Amino acid sequence: MFALTPFERKSFDLFNAFHDFENDFFTGTALKGFKTDLRDEGDKYVMEAELPGFEKEDISLDITGNTLTLSAQHNEEKQDKENSKYVYRERTYGSYQRSFDISAIDADKIEAEYKNGILYLAMPKKEARQPETKRLEIK
Repeated sequence: MFALTPFERKSFDLFNAFHDFENDFFTGTALKGFKTDLRDEGDKYVMEAELPGFEKEDISLDITGNTLTLSAQHNEEKQDKENSKYVYRERTYGSYQRSFDISAIDADKIEAEYKNGILYLAMPKKEARQPETKRLEIK
């Protein structure tokens, strides 16, 4: 139902430790997306999405069919590059987006709250329907 991303597992190699450090330090720190946690609380799912540094107005939630799209956008402040004193910048700017399948969710009852850099979504499950039983007439 929800797309899950496995954790990255790295093995330590003493001979490549400094090479790995250099690669991780200079290229591996860019924000590739935002992290989400999903809990099943019986009658609903609760999603927590980490969006630190975003304002509530920068975040949008859109539902199209059975897909919930969560997107957020950072805007870079214009700076004169000649006067910039940055040696290295880890904070990134741009737009980030993730989509989730909500076919088992009652989309009309989803509630969202943004607090302390975390977006909380309470997503009630659809009621389970019992299969309809029919008796066929034999001719």
